[in-house]
Amino acid sequence: MFSSINTCWVLVAAFLVYFMQAGFALCEAGFTRAKNTGNILMKNMMDFCIGTPCYWVIGFGLMFGGTGALIGGFDPFIQGDYSHLGLDIPLWVYIVFQTVFCATAATIVSGSMAERTNFKAYCVYSAAISLVVYPICGHWMWGGGWLQSMGFHDFAGSAAVHNVGGVIALLGAAMLGPRIGKYDKDGNPHAIPGHNLTAGALGVFILWFCWFGFNGGSSLSLATDEAMTLTGLVCFNTNLAAAVATCVTMIFTWLRYGKPDVSMTLNGSLAGLVAITAGCDAVSPFGAFIIGFVAGILVVLSVEFFDKIAKIDDPVGAVSVHFANGVWGTIAVGLFSNGGDGVGKGLFYGGGFAQLGTQLLGLITVDVYVVVVMFIIFKIIDKTIGLRVPAEVEIDGLDIHEHGLASAYAGFAISDANSAAMTPNENTDLGEDDVTKASAKQMDAAVPVVREPVIHDGVYDTGMHKVSIIAKLAKFDQLKTALNDLGVTGGKVAPHRLNAAAADENVAVIEHPIRRIAGHHGIRVSNQYPFPHDGSSCGSVSRFFILRR
Repeated sequence: MFSSINTCWVLVAAFLVYFMQAGFALCEAGFTRAKNTGNILMKNMMDFCIGTPCYWVIGFGLMFGGTGALIGGFDPFIQGDYSHLGLDIPLWVYIVFQTVFCATAATIVSGSMAERTNFKAYCVYSAAISLVVYPICGHWMWGGGWLQSMGFHDFAGSAAVHNVGGVIALLGAAMLGPRIGKYDKDGNPHAIPGHNLTAGALGVFILWFCWFGFNGGSSLSLATDEAMTLTGLVCFNTNLAAAVATCVTMIFTWLRYGKPDVSMTLNGSLAGLVAITAGCDAVSPFGAFIIGFVAGILVVLSVEFFDKIAKIDDPVGAVSVHFANGVWGTIAVGLFSNGGDGVGKGLFYGGGFAQLGTQLLGLITVDVYVVVVMFIIFKIIDKTIGLRVPAEVEIDGLDIHEHGLASAYAGFAISDANSAAMTPNENTDLGEDDVTKASAKQMDAAVPVVREPVIHDGVYDTGMHKVSIIAKLAKFDQLKTALNDLGVTGGKVAPHRLNAAAADENVAVIEHPIRRIAGHHGIRVSNQYPFPHDGSSCGSVSRFFILRR
Protein backbone atom coordinates (compact mmCIF):
# COMPACT_ATOMS: atom_id res chain seq x y z
CA MET A 1 0.00 0.00 0.00
CA PHE A 2 1.53 3.25 -1.12
CA SER A 3 1.36 6.48 0.88
CA SER A 4 -0.27 9.27 -1.09
CA ILE A 5 1.23 12.04 1.05
CA ASN A 6 4.71 10.60 0.73
CA THR A 7 4.28 10.14 -3.00
CA CYS A 8 3.19 13.75 -3.44
CA TRP A 9 6.02 15.04 -1.26
CA VAL A 10 8.72 13.12 -3.13
CA LEU A 11 7.35 14.22 -6.50
CA VAL A 12 7.25 17.88 -5.45
CA ALA A 13 10.80 17.59 -4.12
CA ALA A 14 11.93 15.99 -7.40
CA PHE A 15 10.41 18.87 -9.37
CA LEU A 16 12.27 21.36 -7.15
CA VAL A 17 15.56 19.54 -7.61
CA TYR A 18 15.02 19.52 -11.37
CA PHE A 19 14.51 23.29 -11.29
CA MET A 20 17.98 23.58 -9.78
CA GLN A 21 19.20 23.18 -13.38
CA ALA A 22 17.79 26.65 -14.06
CA GLY A 23 19.64 28.02 -11.05
CA PHE A 24 22.93 26.45 -12.11
CA ALA A 25 22.46 27.73 -15.67
CA LEU A 26 21.87 31.32 -14.53
CA CYS A 27 24.74 31.23 -12.03
CA GLU A 28 27.23 29.91 -14.52
CA ALA A 29 26.10 32.17 -17.35
CA GLY A 30 26.12 35.27 -15.15
CA PHE A 31 29.56 34.60 -13.70
CA THR A 32 31.16 34.04 -17.13
CA ARG A 33 31.46 36.15 -20.28
CA ALA A 34 28.65 36.98 -22.67
CA LYS A 35 30.41 35.42 -25.66
CA ASN A 36 29.94 31.97 -24.05
CA THR A 37 26.40 32.33 -22.72
CA GLY A 38 24.74 30.15 -25.35
CA ASN A 39 27.28 27.40 -24.73
CA ILE A 40 26.67 27.56 -20.98
CA LEU A 41 22.90 27.29 -21.39
CA MET A 42 23.28 24.42 -23.84
CA LYS A 43 25.51 22.48 -21.45
CA ASN A 44 23.17 22.88 -18.51
CA MET A 45 20.29 21.65 -20.64
CA MET A 46 22.14 18.73 -22.18
CA ASP A 47 23.78 17.28 -19.08
CA PHE A 48 20.29 16.65 -17.72
CA CYS A 49 18.90 15.40 -21.02
CA ILE A 50 21.91 13.12 -21.60
CA GLY A 51 22.07 11.96 -18.00
CA THR A 52 18.39 10.97 -17.78
CA PRO A 53 18.47 8.13 -20.36
CA CYS A 54 21.95 7.07 -19.22
CA TYR A 55 20.73 6.70 -15.63
CA TRP A 56 17.70 4.78 -16.88
CA VAL A 57 19.79 2.42 -19.03
CA ILE A 58 22.20 1.18 -16.34
CA GLY A 59 22.83 3.90 -13.74
CA PHE A 60 19.87 3.22 -11.45
CA GLY A 61 20.52 -0.53 -11.54
CA LEU A 62 24.16 -0.07 -10.58
CA MET A 63 23.10 2.15 -7.69
CA PHE A 64 20.05 0.34 -6.29
CA GLY A 65 19.78 -3.01 -8.09
CA GLY A 66 21.06 -5.02 -5.14
CA THR A 67 22.90 -4.88 -1.85
CA GLY A 68 26.35 -5.92 -2.99
CA ALA A 69 29.33 -4.24 -1.38
CA LEU A 70 30.60 -2.55 -4.59
CA ILE A 71 27.70 -2.35 -7.05
CA GLY A 72 23.97 -2.85 -6.87
CA GLY A 73 23.43 -4.89 -10.00
CA PHE A 74 23.30 -4.82 -13.78
CA ASP A 75 19.67 -4.14 -14.62
CA PRO A 76 19.30 -2.44 -18.03
CA PHE A 77 16.21 -0.27 -18.34
CA ILE A 78 15.13 -0.99 -14.72
CA GLN A 79 13.28 -4.26 -15.28
CA GLY A 80 14.16 -6.02 -12.00
CA ASP A 81 12.68 -6.38 -8.55
CA TYR A 82 13.43 -3.53 -6.11
CA SER A 83 11.31 -4.68 -3.19
CA HIS A 84 14.46 -4.78 -1.05
CA LEU A 85 14.35 -0.96 -0.95
CA GLY A 86 11.24 -1.12 1.25
CA LEU A 87 9.56 1.84 -0.44
CA ASP A 88 6.09 3.09 0.45
CA ILE A 89 6.00 5.13 -2.75
CA PRO A 90 5.84 3.82 -6.34
CA LEU A 91 9.22 2.75 -7.73
CA TRP A 92 8.99 5.16 -10.66
CA VAL A 93 8.47 8.07 -8.28
CA TYR A 94 11.66 7.09 -6.48
CA ILE A 95 13.47 6.74 -9.84
CA VAL A 96 12.47 10.27 -10.85
CA PHE A 97 13.76 11.60 -7.52
CA GLN A 98 17.10 9.82 -7.90
CA THR A 99 17.44 10.86 -11.56
CA VAL A 100 17.36 14.58 -10.78
CA PHE A 101 20.04 14.06 -8.12
CA CYS A 102 22.23 12.34 -10.69
CA ALA A 103 21.80 15.29 -13.05
CA THR A 104 22.88 17.70 -10.31
CA ALA A 105 26.20 15.90 -9.87
CA ALA A 106 26.86 16.15 -13.60
CA THR A 107 26.00 19.84 -13.94
CA ILE A 108 28.42 20.91 -11.17
CA VAL A 109 31.33 20.09 -13.47
CA SER A 110 30.20 22.54 -16.12
CA GLY A 111 31.09 25.66 -14.12
CA SER A 112 34.76 24.94 -13.39
CA MET A 113 35.47 23.92 -16.99
CA ALA A 114 33.52 26.78 -18.56
CA GLU A 115 34.66 28.95 -21.48
CA ARG A 116 37.23 26.55 -22.94
CA THR A 117 35.75 23.03 -23.07
CA ASN A 118 34.92 21.26 -26.31
CA PHE A 119 31.14 20.80 -26.36
CA LYS A 120 31.37 17.28 -27.81
CA ALA A 121 33.75 16.34 -24.99
CA TYR A 122 31.33 17.77 -22.44
CA CYS A 123 28.50 15.62 -23.75
CA VAL A 124 30.64 12.48 -23.56
CA TYR A 125 31.91 12.93 -20.01
CA SER A 126 28.46 13.99 -18.78
CA ALA A 127 27.19 10.64 -20.03
CA ALA A 128 30.06 8.83 -18.29
CA ILE A 129 29.25 10.53 -14.97
CA SER A 130 25.63 9.41 -15.15
CA LEU A 131 26.45 5.90 -16.39
CA VAL A 132 29.13 4.67 -14.01
CA VAL A 133 30.75 7.34 -11.83
CA TYR A 134 27.88 8.73 -9.78
CA PRO A 135 25.84 5.49 -9.56
CA ILE A 136 28.69 3.44 -8.09
CA CYS A 137 29.60 6.12 -5.54
CA GLY A 138 25.92 6.47 -4.73
CA HIS A 139 25.58 2.73 -4.17
CA TRP A 140 28.42 2.73 -1.68
CA MET A 141 26.75 5.47 0.38
CA TRP A 142 23.00 5.10 -0.27
CA GLY A 143 22.29 1.83 -2.06
CA GLY A 144 23.36 -0.67 0.58
CA GLY A 145 27.05 -0.69 -0.30
CA TRP A 146 30.04 -1.12 1.97
CA LEU A 147 30.17 2.46 3.25
CA GLN A 148 26.51 2.52 4.23
CA SER A 149 26.92 -0.78 6.06
CA MET A 150 29.78 0.78 8.06
CA GLY A 151 27.57 3.64 9.23
CA PHE A 152 28.74 6.33 6.81
CA HIS A 153 26.15 9.11 6.78
CA ASP A 154 25.31 11.56 4.03
CA PHE A 155 21.65 12.51 4.33
CA ALA A 156 21.16 14.37 1.02
CA GLY A 157 24.45 14.49 -0.85
CA SER A 158 27.31 16.62 0.48
CA ALA A 159 29.55 13.66 -0.40
CA ALA A 160 27.55 11.67 -2.95
CA VAL A 161 26.52 14.64 -5.12
CA HIS A 162 28.52 17.77 -4.33
CA ASN A 163 31.83 16.22 -3.38
CA VAL A 164 31.72 13.85 -6.36
CA GLY A 165 30.80 16.66 -8.76
CA GLY A 166 33.37 18.93 -7.12
CA VAL A 167 36.20 16.41 -7.44
CA ILE A 168 35.45 15.96 -11.13
CA ALA A 169 35.26 19.74 -11.52
CA LEU A 170 38.67 20.14 -9.86
CA LEU A 171 40.28 17.43 -11.96
CA GLY A 172 38.74 18.72 -15.18
CA ALA A 173 39.80 22.33 -14.57
CA ALA A 174 43.33 21.22 -13.72
CA MET A 175 43.64 19.08 -16.86
CA LEU A 176 42.16 21.78 -19.10
CA GLY A 177 44.46 24.51 -17.85
CA PRO A 178 43.50 28.14 -17.26
CA ARG A 179 41.64 30.36 -19.69
CA ILE A 180 43.73 32.54 -21.98
CA GLY A 181 44.59 35.72 -20.10
CA LYS A 182 43.86 34.37 -16.63
CA TYR A 183 47.52 34.44 -15.58
CA ASP A 184 50.34 36.71 -16.67
CA LYS A 185 53.89 35.52 -17.41
CA ASP A 186 54.74 35.72 -13.70
CA GLY A 187 51.76 33.56 -12.74
CA ASN A 188 49.75 36.36 -11.20
CA PRO A 189 45.99 35.85 -11.63
CA HIS A 190 43.85 38.38 -13.46
CA ALA A 191 40.18 38.73 -12.62
CA ILE A 192 37.89 37.94 -15.56
CA PRO A 193 34.53 39.33 -14.39
CA GLY A 194 31.27 37.75 -15.36
CA HIS A 195 28.97 39.71 -17.60
CA ASN A 196 25.67 39.55 -15.70
CA LEU A 197 25.66 39.60 -11.91
CA THR A 198 21.87 39.89 -11.91
CA ALA A 199 21.55 36.50 -13.59
CA GLY A 200 24.08 35.04 -11.17
CA ALA A 201 22.16 36.34 -8.15
CA LEU A 202 18.84 35.06 -9.52
CA GLY A 203 20.47 31.67 -9.97
CA VAL A 204 21.48 31.62 -6.31
CA PHE A 205 17.96 32.55 -5.18
CA ILE A 206 16.56 29.72 -7.31
CA LEU A 207 19.08 27.22 -5.96
CA TRP A 208 18.37 28.22 -2.35
CA PHE A 209 14.62 27.77 -2.93
CA CYS A 210 15.11 24.40 -4.61
CA TRP A 211 17.43 23.19 -1.84
CA PHE A 212 14.38 22.77 0.40
CA GLY A 213 13.38 20.00 -2.00
CA PHE A 214 16.92 18.68 -2.28
CA ASN A 215 17.35 18.26 1.49
CA GLY A 216 13.78 18.22 2.76
CA GLY A 217 12.65 15.76 0.10
CA SER A 218 15.37 13.31 1.10
CA SER A 219 13.26 12.38 4.12
CA LEU A 220 10.98 10.66 1.58
CA SER A 221 8.09 10.96 3.99
CA LEU A 222 5.60 13.27 5.67
CA ALA A 223 3.22 10.55 6.81
CA THR A 224 4.01 10.46 10.52
CA ASP A 225 4.67 12.96 13.28
CA GLU A 226 8.26 11.76 13.45
CA ALA A 227 8.75 12.19 9.70
CA MET A 228 7.22 15.67 9.71
CA THR A 229 9.39 16.72 12.66
CA LEU A 230 12.51 15.40 10.93
CA THR A 231 11.65 17.17 7.66
CA GLY A 232 11.00 20.42 9.51
CA LEU A 233 14.38 20.20 11.26
CA VAL A 234 16.10 19.43 7.96
CA CYS A 235 14.58 22.49 6.29
CA PHE A 236 15.32 24.76 9.24
CA ASN A 237 18.96 23.66 9.47
CA THR A 238 19.33 24.06 5.71
CA ASN A 239 18.08 27.62 5.77
CA LEU A 240 20.02 28.58 8.92
CA ALA A 241 23.37 27.29 7.65
CA ALA A 242 22.95 29.08 4.32
CA ALA A 243 21.97 32.36 5.96
CA VAL A 244 24.87 32.24 8.43
CA ALA A 245 27.37 31.36 5.70
CA THR A 246 26.15 34.28 3.60
CA CYS A 247 26.56 36.76 6.46
CA VAL A 248 30.00 35.40 7.37
CA THR A 249 31.24 35.57 3.78
CA MET A 250 30.02 39.15 3.45
CA ILE A 251 31.73 40.23 6.67
CA PHE A 252 34.90 38.25 5.96
CA THR A 253 35.34 39.75 2.48
CA TRP A 254 34.53 43.20 3.87
CA LEU A 255 37.36 42.87 6.37
CA ARG A 256 39.73 41.17 3.95
CA TYR A 257 39.18 43.26 0.81
CA GLY A 258 37.83 46.51 2.23
CA LYS A 259 34.45 46.02 0.52
CA PRO A 260 31.79 43.30 0.81
CA ASP A 261 32.32 41.17 -2.30
CA VAL A 262 29.03 40.50 -4.12
CA SER A 263 29.90 37.42 -6.16
CA MET A 264 31.80 35.85 -3.28
CA THR A 265 28.85 36.44 -0.94
CA LEU A 266 26.56 34.71 -3.42
CA ASN A 267 28.92 31.75 -3.47
CA GLY A 268 28.91 31.87 0.33
CA SER A 269 25.17 31.13 0.25
CA LEU A 270 25.78 28.05 -1.88
CA ALA A 271 28.69 26.99 0.31
CA GLY A 272 26.45 26.95 3.37
CA LEU A 273 23.81 24.95 1.53
CA VAL A 274 26.35 22.37 0.35
CA ALA A 275 27.97 22.03 3.77
CA ILE A 276 24.75 21.39 5.70
CA THR A 277 23.41 18.83 3.21
CA ALA A 278 25.15 15.79 4.73
CA GLY A 279 24.14 16.33 8.34
CA CYS A 280 20.99 18.43 8.25
CA ASP A 281 19.01 15.59 9.82
CA ALA A 282 21.54 14.75 12.54
CA VAL A 283 22.70 18.09 13.92
CA SER A 284 21.00 20.65 16.12
CA PRO A 285 20.47 24.24 14.96
CA PHE A 286 23.61 25.13 16.96
CA GLY A 287 25.55 22.62 14.90
CA ALA A 288 24.03 24.00 11.70
CA PHE A 289 25.12 27.49 12.76
CA ILE A 290 28.75 26.42 13.18
CA ILE A 291 28.73 24.43 9.95
CA GLY A 292 27.46 27.48 8.06
CA PHE A 293 29.92 29.77 9.83
CA VAL A 294 32.91 27.69 8.79
CA ALA A 295 31.55 27.31 5.24
CA GLY A 296 31.34 31.09 4.85
CA ILE A 297 35.06 31.48 5.57
CA LEU A 298 36.17 28.29 3.84
CA VAL A 299 34.72 29.27 0.46
CA VAL A 300 36.72 32.52 0.40
CA LEU A 301 40.01 30.91 1.41
CA SER A 302 39.43 28.05 -1.01
CA VAL A 303 38.83 30.42 -3.94
CA GLU A 304 42.04 32.28 -3.08
CA PHE A 305 44.00 29.02 -2.77
CA PHE A 306 42.94 27.57 -6.11
CA ASP A 307 43.27 30.94 -7.84
CA LYS A 308 46.62 32.09 -6.48
CA ILE A 309 48.48 29.02 -5.23
CA ALA A 310 47.20 25.96 -7.07
CA LYS A 311 46.76 28.04 -10.27
CA ILE A 312 43.54 26.22 -11.16
CA ASP A 313 41.18 28.45 -13.08
CA ASP A 314 37.60 27.96 -11.88
CA PRO A 315 35.44 30.66 -13.51
CA VAL A 316 32.47 30.32 -11.16
CA GLY A 317 34.02 28.95 -7.95
CA ALA A 318 32.41 25.52 -8.35
CA VAL A 319 35.38 23.69 -6.82
CA SER A 320 35.37 25.86 -3.71
CA VAL A 321 31.60 25.67 -3.29
CA HIS A 322 31.00 21.99 -4.02
CA PHE A 323 34.28 20.19 -3.38
CA ALA A 324 35.70 22.14 -0.44
CA ASN A 325 32.36 22.48 1.32
CA GLY A 326 31.15 19.03 0.32
CA VAL A 327 34.20 17.68 2.14
CA TRP A 328 33.63 19.99 5.10
CA GLY A 329 29.96 19.08 5.40
CA THR A 330 30.73 15.36 5.32
CA ILE A 331 33.40 15.72 8.01
CA ALA A 332 31.07 17.91 10.09
CA VAL A 333 28.74 14.94 10.59
CA GLY A 334 31.54 13.25 12.49
CA LEU A 335 31.96 16.34 14.64
CA PHE A 336 28.47 17.69 15.33
CA SER A 337 26.08 14.74 15.01
CA ASN A 338 23.92 14.56 18.12
CA GLY A 339 22.85 11.00 17.40
CA GLY A 340 19.60 11.94 15.72
CA ASP A 341 18.04 9.94 12.86
CA GLY A 342 20.04 6.87 13.85
CA VAL A 343 23.43 8.44 13.10
CA GLY A 344 26.40 7.80 15.37
CA LYS A 345 27.29 10.65 17.71
CA GLY A 346 30.02 13.03 16.63
CA LEU A 347 33.28 13.87 18.37
CA PHE A 348 31.86 16.95 20.14
CA TYR A 349 28.84 14.99 21.40
CA GLY A 350 30.71 12.22 23.13
CA GLY A 351 30.90 9.80 20.23
CA GLY A 352 34.68 9.78 19.98
CA PHE A 353 36.37 9.30 16.64
CA ALA A 354 34.22 6.43 15.37
CA GLN A 355 31.77 8.41 13.21
CA LEU A 356 34.46 10.91 12.22
CA GLY A 357 36.76 8.10 11.08
CA THR A 358 33.99 6.54 9.00
CA GLN A 359 33.24 9.87 7.35
CA LEU A 360 36.92 10.43 6.51
CA LEU A 361 37.30 6.91 5.13
CA GLY A 362 34.28 7.40 2.92
CA LEU A 363 35.56 10.70 1.54
CA ILE A 364 39.02 9.36 0.76
CA THR A 365 37.86 6.19 -0.98
CA VAL A 366 35.13 7.91 -2.99
CA ASP A 367 37.46 10.68 -4.13
CA VAL A 368 40.22 8.24 -5.11
CA TYR A 369 37.74 6.21 -7.17
CA VAL A 370 36.34 9.29 -8.88
CA VAL A 371 39.77 10.77 -9.66
CA VAL A 372 41.10 7.53 -11.16
CA VAL A 373 38.05 6.81 -13.31
CA MET A 374 37.56 10.39 -14.50
CA PHE A 375 41.26 10.87 -15.22
CA ILE A 376 41.09 7.90 -17.59
CA ILE A 377 37.88 9.20 -19.18
CA PHE A 378 39.28 12.73 -19.60
CA LYS A 379 42.49 11.37 -21.11
CA ILE A 380 40.63 9.20 -23.61
CA ILE A 381 38.43 12.14 -24.58
CA ASP A 382 41.45 14.43 -24.92
CA LYS A 383 43.26 11.98 -27.21
CA THR A 384 40.22 11.35 -29.40
CA ILE A 385 37.71 14.20 -29.46
CA GLY A 386 39.85 16.85 -27.78
CA LEU A 387 39.03 18.19 -24.33
CA ARG A 388 39.82 21.86 -24.95
CA VAL A 389 38.87 24.11 -27.86
CA PRO A 390 41.61 25.82 -29.95
CA ALA A 391 42.83 29.26 -28.90
CA GLU A 392 41.00 31.08 -31.69
CA VAL A 393 37.69 29.50 -30.61
CA GLU A 394 38.26 30.48 -27.00
CA ILE A 395 39.17 34.05 -27.92
CA ASP A 396 36.20 34.58 -30.23
CA GLY A 397 33.82 32.77 -27.90
CA LEU A 398 32.31 29.32 -27.90
CA ASP A 399 28.88 30.56 -28.96
CA ILE A 400 29.88 31.45 -32.51
CA HIS A 401 32.20 28.51 -33.17
CA GLU A 402 30.49 25.69 -31.28
CA HIS A 403 26.87 26.65 -31.92
CA GLY A 404 26.85 29.16 -34.78
CA LEU A 405 25.33 31.71 -32.41
CA ALA A 406 26.52 35.27 -33.02
CA SER A 407 25.24 36.38 -29.63
CA ALA A 408 22.97 35.05 -26.91
CA TYR A 409 21.72 38.64 -26.56
CA ALA A 410 20.62 39.42 -30.12
CA GLY A 411 18.58 42.62 -30.03
CA PHE A 412 20.02 43.75 -26.70
CA ALA A 413 22.72 46.35 -26.20
CA ILE A 414 24.88 45.26 -23.27
CA SER A 415 26.97 48.30 -22.38
CA ASP A 416 27.54 50.95 -19.78
CA ALA A 417 28.51 54.27 -21.33
CA ASN A 418 29.81 55.50 -17.99
CA SER A 419 32.43 52.79 -17.76
CA ALA A 420 33.20 52.05 -21.37
CA ALA A 421 36.92 52.77 -21.29
CA MET A 422 39.24 50.15 -22.70
CA THR A 423 40.48 48.02 -19.82
CA PRO A 424 42.58 44.86 -19.88
CA ASN A 425 40.33 41.94 -20.78
CA GLU A 426 40.45 38.57 -22.44
CA ASN A 427 41.41 40.12 -25.79
CA THR A 428 43.75 42.93 -24.79
CA ASP A 429 45.67 40.91 -22.21
CA LEU A 430 46.27 37.39 -23.41
CA GLY A 431 49.02 36.42 -21.00
CA GLU A 432 51.88 37.15 -23.41
CA ASP A 433 53.69 40.46 -23.07
CA ASP A 434 56.35 39.69 -25.72
CA VAL A 435 54.81 40.40 -29.12
CA THR A 436 57.38 38.24 -30.88
CA LYS A 437 56.22 35.20 -28.93
CA ALA A 438 52.51 35.74 -29.47
CA SER A 439 50.56 33.56 -31.86
CA ALA A 440 48.96 34.98 -34.99
CA LYS A 441 45.55 34.79 -33.33
CA GLN A 442 46.80 36.62 -30.26
CA MET A 443 48.35 39.29 -32.51
CA ASP A 444 45.07 39.66 -34.36
CA ALA A 445 43.10 39.88 -31.13
CA ALA A 446 45.38 42.27 -29.28
CA VAL A 447 47.49 44.35 -31.65
CA PRO A 448 49.95 46.41 -29.59
CA VAL A 449 50.12 50.17 -29.58
CA VAL A 450 53.71 51.24 -30.25
CA ARG A 451 55.06 54.67 -29.28
CA GLU A 452 57.36 56.13 -31.92
CA PRO A 453 58.81 59.64 -31.27
CA VAL A 454 59.02 61.12 -34.77
CA ILE A 455 59.12 64.95 -34.71
CA HIS A 456 57.43 66.89 -37.51
CA ASP A 457 56.72 70.63 -37.36
CA GLY A 458 57.57 70.70 -33.69
CA VAL A 459 55.21 67.85 -32.71
CA TYR A 460 55.34 64.12 -32.90
CA ASP A 461 54.00 62.76 -36.19
CA THR A 462 53.21 59.17 -37.09
CA GLY A 463 52.17 59.75 -40.69
CA MET A 464 48.53 58.83 -39.99
CA HIS A 465 45.93 61.51 -40.38
CA LYS A 466 42.50 59.91 -40.58
CA VAL A 467 40.76 57.00 -38.89
CA SER A 468 37.54 55.47 -40.18
CA ILE A 469 35.64 53.43 -37.63
CA ILE A 470 32.65 51.27 -38.45
CA ALA A 471 30.49 50.26 -35.51
CA LYS A 472 26.91 49.40 -34.70
CA LEU A 473 24.88 52.38 -33.57
CA ALA A 474 23.94 50.49 -30.41
CA LYS A 475 27.62 50.59 -29.46
CA PHE A 476 28.29 54.21 -30.40
CA ASP A 477 28.19 55.65 -26.87
CA GLN A 478 30.59 53.01 -25.64
CA LEU A 479 32.91 53.64 -28.58
CA LYS A 480 32.76 57.43 -28.17
CA THR A 481 33.65 57.17 -24.48
CA ALA A 482 36.59 54.89 -25.21
CA LEU A 483 37.89 57.25 -27.92
CA ASN A 484 37.50 60.22 -25.63
CA ASP A 485 39.65 58.51 -23.00
CA LEU A 486 42.32 58.03 -25.65
CA GLY A 487 42.21 61.73 -26.46
CA VAL A 488 40.34 61.33 -29.75
CA THR A 489 37.54 63.92 -29.85
CA GLY A 490 35.59 65.96 -32.36
CA GLY A 491 35.02 63.24 -34.94
CA LYS A 492 32.43 63.45 -37.71
CA VAL A 493 29.59 60.90 -37.60
CA ALA A 494 27.89 59.72 -40.77
CA PRO A 495 25.08 57.13 -40.47
CA HIS A 496 25.08 54.50 -43.22
CA ARG A 497 23.72 51.06 -43.92
CA LEU A 498 26.01 48.15 -44.60
CA ASN A 499 25.42 45.81 -47.49
CA ALA A 500 23.47 42.57 -47.26
CA ALA A 501 26.53 40.69 -46.07
CA ALA A 502 26.45 42.76 -42.89
CA ALA A 503 22.86 41.68 -42.19
CA ASP A 504 21.55 45.19 -42.88
CA GLU A 505 22.70 46.49 -39.49
CA ASN A 506 22.53 50.21 -38.73
CA VAL A 507 26.07 51.52 -38.43
CA ALA A 508 27.90 54.78 -37.93
CA VAL A 509 31.09 55.65 -39.78
CA ILE A 510 33.27 58.04 -37.81
CA GLU A 511 36.03 59.92 -39.56
CA HIS A 512 38.60 61.91 -37.65
CA PRO A 513 41.76 63.84 -38.56
CA ILE A 514 44.26 62.52 -36.02
CA ARG A 515 47.55 64.09 -37.08
CA ARG A 516 47.83 66.39 -34.08
CA ILE A 517 46.41 63.79 -31.65
CA ALA A 518 48.63 60.92 -32.74
CA GLY A 519 51.57 63.28 -32.95
CA HIS A 520 50.94 64.69 -29.50
CA HIS A 521 50.85 61.20 -27.97
CA GLY A 522 53.62 59.79 -30.14
CA ILE A 523 51.48 56.82 -31.09
CA ARG A 524 51.84 54.61 -34.14
CA VAL A 525 48.75 52.41 -34.45
CA SER A 526 48.83 49.16 -36.40
CA ASN A 527 46.38 48.43 -39.18
CA GLN A 528 43.67 47.18 -36.83
CA TYR A 529 42.82 47.48 -33.17
CA PRO A 530 39.98 45.35 -31.79
CA PHE A 531 37.30 45.95 -29.26
CA PRO A 532 36.42 42.88 -27.15
CA HIS A 533 34.40 40.19 -28.92
CA ASP A 534 32.39 39.26 -25.84
CA GLY A 535 29.01 40.50 -26.98
CA SER A 536 29.26 43.60 -24.79
CA SER A 537 31.15 45.72 -27.27
CA CYS A 538 31.10 46.45 -30.98
CA GLY A 539 29.87 43.06 -32.10
CA SER A 540 30.89 41.55 -35.41
CA VAL A 541 31.99 44.89 -36.94
CA SER A 542 34.65 45.87 -34.48
CA ARG A 543 37.97 47.11 -35.85
CA PHE A 544 39.58 50.45 -36.44
CA PHE A 545 40.85 50.86 -40.00
CA ILE A 546 43.79 53.24 -40.36
CA LEU A 547 44.27 55.28 -43.55
CA ARG A 548 47.79 56.58 -44.09
CA ARG A 549 48.77 59.69 -46.06
